[in-house]
Amino acid sequence: MLRRGTAITSDDERSSTVEAAIARVLAAERAAREAVAQAREEAEHIAEAARASVRALEARTDRRIRLVRDAFQRRLGEALGALAPEDAPAASQPAPDAREQARLDEAIEALARRLTGGES
Repeated sequence: MLRRGTAITSDDERSSTVEAAIARVLAAERAAREAVAQAREEAEHIAEAARASVRALEARTDRRIRLVRDAFQRRLGEALGALAPEDAPAASQPAPDAREQARLDEAIEALARRLTGGES
C-alpha cells in the first residue's frame, strides 16, 4: 500500500501493488456475483413457497365452497320435500288427458264451493 511520503522504488513494487488492487476488485466482483446468485435462489424459494401457499388456499376455498353448496342443496331438497310430500304425484308424470282434466276441474270447483260456503 502506498503512503504519503514514500516513494515506489521499482517497477516490480508498482506492478505488485496494481496486481493486488486488481485482485481485490476481482474478488469483490466474485463475491457480489455470488451474493446476487444466492439472493436469486432465495427469492425463487420464497416465490415457490408463496405459490404453494396460494395453491393450498385455493384448495381450501374450493372445499369450503363445495361444502356450502352441498349444504344449501341439502336444505333446499329438504324444504322442497316438505312442500311436496312423497305420496304426491311426481312432476315427471304425463299430463292428464282431456277426460281426466275435466274430472279434475270438476273436483276442484266442488272443493272450492265447499270451502267457500257455496253449493256442494
